[in-house]
Amino acid sequence: MSGTEDRQIRKYHRKISGLSCSFCVETVKKAVSRINGVEEVHVSLSHEEILVLFNPKILREESIESTLRKLGYKVREPAKRFSREKELKRIKNNLLASGALALIASTLMILMWIGIRHPLIPWIMLGTALTTMFGAGLHIKKMAWHSLRSRILNQHVLLEMGAFSGLIGGILGLTTLTNFPAADFLAISTYLTGYHILGEWSSLYVKNKASQAVDRLLSLQPRDATIIIDDKEVIKPIEEINIGDTVRVRPGERIPIDGVITRGETTVDESILTGESLPNVKKVGDEVIGGSINLTGSIDIKVTKVGEDTFIQRVAKMVEEARALKPSILLIIDKVLKYYVPTILTIGIASFIYWSLITLLITGAPNISRALYAALSVYVMGYPCALGMSMPLAIMRGGGEAAEKGILMRSGEAFQTLPSIKKIIFDKTGTLTKGEIHVIDILCYRDRMETLKLIGSAELLSDHPLARAIKKHLDEEGITYTLPNKFKEHPGKGVEAIIKDRKIYVGRPSYLEEMNINLDKLRRDMAEAEERGWGVAAAAVDGEAAALIIYADPVKEGAKETIMRLREMGIEPIMITGDREKAAAYVASQLGIKEYYAEVYPEDKMKIIKNIQSKGIRVAMVGDGVNDAPSLMEADAGIAIGTGTDIAIESADIIIMSGDPRKVLDAIEIARRSYRKTKENLLLAFLFNGIGVPAAATGLLHPSIAMVAMALSITTILLNSFIIKKIWRRRE
Repeated sequence: MSGTEDRQIRKYHRKISGLSCSFCVETVKKAVSRINGVEEVHVSLSHEEILVLFNPKILREESIESTLRKLGYKVREPAKRFSREKELKRIKNNLLASGALALIASTLMILMWIGIRHPLIPWIMLGTALTTMFGAGLHIKKMAWHSLRSRILNQHVLLEMGAFSGLIGGILGLTTLTNFPAADFLAISTYLTGYHILGEWSSLYVKNKASQAVDRLLSLQPRDATIIIDDKEVIKPIEEINIGDTVRVRPGERIPIDGVITRGETTVDESILTGESLPNVKKVGDEVIGGSINLTGSIDIKVTKVGEDTFIQRVAKMVEEARALKPSILLIIDKVLKYYVPTILTIGIASFIYWSLITLLITGAPNISRALYAALSVYVMGYPCALGMSMPLAIMRGGGEAAEKGILMRSGEAFQTLPSIKKIIFDKTGTLTKGEIHVIDILCYRDRMETLKLIGSAELLSDHPLARAIKKHLDEEGITYTLPNKFKEHPGKGVEAIIKDRKIYVGRPSYLEEMNINLDKLRRDMAEAEERGWGVAAAAVDGEAAALIIYADPVKEGAKETIMRLREMGIEPIMITGDREKAAAYVASQLGIKEYYAEVYPEDKMKIIKNIQSKGIRVAMVGDGVNDAPSLMEADAGIAIGTGTDIAIESADIIIMSGDPRKVLDAIEIARRSYRKTKENLLLAFLFNGIGVPAAATGLLHPSIAMVAMALSITTILLNSFIIKKIWRRRE
């Protein structure tokens, strides 16, 4: 088929429960890619999501879903509220059952080691092994089987190789080969399965604690709205609003829907949506965005967009798809297992062949008993408990260190990705700047103290963000106020007040000009302030221009230091913002940032990140607003400022609990140390497996030795991850 019509493409986007490693991702990708009609497959391990591009003329969604379910995964809609409580409870029950069985096995083994050898003990051990493997661990066998069918050798396959080797060795010892230590082999099967279930429960427990990003985002949109029908106010759910309806929004309320103002004037705080630090004046004919906050005046809005076309829903869609499209990196442990599993499989087969066929050729008699013992011991010894724990323990160590500094590292991928970052993009507002109005200066053109007192008194009854900033600035100067005799606020413009027969105007320069105030004496200072990207307001007393109020969103303490140190670490900083060009240029010049982008929308931020990634450069994103959420998800490492919005926090891999940008440096340094620790742990694990597996291949390694080696390897890695760290701290 050819042509546009023949290549009609649709998207299948779902959550998948049960992904546990990079190999699971490869299993899903291979299985779905083989379906006729599938064009592209994207699977995210961190967020357990799949996005499939397919031809609907060839393939139906049901076929994709059926394939996923046959692989053993649970599938659901991405934006549907979901709790893993039921799944967590099931695995917890499996963990308790396997733990109890492992305790029974341990008790019986101790009895045997101290000389109590009742003939029923091996048979009880067989019962514990079978119950653990085919009861609590049955789902692991299903996953291993699906992996083998897809020609993927992962940790599920490796586990079952060891568990079945122990089971087979135990049964042989009970039935035909009396020299086989049946109880020891069977104990191994019980322990290995229980250890794996413990790992599953830990992983799911952490995932269950994370809330849903899209649910958080959609909560910004009010559930109900006030609709005007025949001049009467009617409360309706958002879902029942149609294009063309008129919605009324009062001061302080969140705007429920996208639309155009048909009545009234106001100022709107759109900072969490657009990243713009200062409130925007909105009047009849201006567009407003659902999720922003109406600050001052009552307005009527004609609805222009509903459902998936609204700003909030479009950002939610971008977050969802970015999650699924974000490539899952092959974690270092999975890179190792990619070669480790087939190597262990090969050594086991080779040891059986040597002690059977080669021995036959050399001595004339095959040593089948030793061949079986060697092969089974290789697979038992080959299950890498220490190898599997090397990365989690290093992450626990790094995560604890990060937590002490107020940093939450949410995924293993963050520890591996952050050290390789070459560029880091900062959202301006709320990340590098404080994200709120601060008065820089008030220039007075008449008696200063009297003018400041009149300005403060005029703003005394206003709750506008600029009014609050003016009062805070004047409070710091020790100015006292007088309650106005008369006060009136003009939404989106300013205030007028009468204070002891003095007429005061404070507000936008255009508003004062409407009141016939001549601002010529202010114009040079206004032009200089605006050239720097600062905002300005004017004040008039008794019909004459009296003061110029200069305000801005100031740079955070530590922001400049952060930019300088990033360059020293070999990382290039970039600034991006939805704010005005002049404001962005001024902040960039203050911080020494060479590359910046202004007046950009969420889609544009994602394009900038994708463009950098297309050059093979790994990029991190630091942000705090709704408009940053898709970019935080798109970046190789998303870093959210914890003082920002829920959706930004939930979309990130790393969360800085405070607003201090210097914590980004700490996060990078901790990730680099943790990654080094992971590689050290892997090396230590290989020392044990590297010695133990060849020893097992000789057919002389007793299963109890394998258990001791397993315990020693885990202990060594624990010491390297935690105790050695404390020793070095004391030396420092």
